[in-house]
Amino acid sequence: MPDAARKQAAERVRLAATSVALRDQYDAVLNRHPSLAGRLTPLRAAVAEHVTALAGTVAPASAPSLAASPVPAGPGDALKALAAAERRTSDAHTASLSDAEPELARLLASVAAAGAAHAYLLTKADAR
Repeated sequence: MPDAARKQAAERVRLAATSVALRDQYDAVLNRHPSLAGRLTPLRAAVAEHVTALAGTVAPASAPSLAASPVPAGPGDALKALAAAERRTSDAHTASLSDAEPELARLLASVAAAGAAHAYLLTKADAR
């Protein structure tokens, strides 16, 4: 495998791992606060799709998961923590744009925008 392809594959694994950590945070919140399932399940499903897209030809399971943060006891605080995790993940993907190949950069921009939208939805007061 040429160096450029190896570098891109390693970058995809790193980016997928960032989204795996976010997906795991959704799972932890859903486990602690099942009453939030209606609100979080569609967002968690989108994050799972991001993992698959970012991994590309690398199996998503091979992207090492980072330890999920502790889940706050209150549902409102858990949503705020999840929104912060979405923003961190979105920021990480945005920061990787300048070094990414054009196709990956377009994907990163889309995933980062989705993360920003998720953060908004998680903090919107009247969301259901």
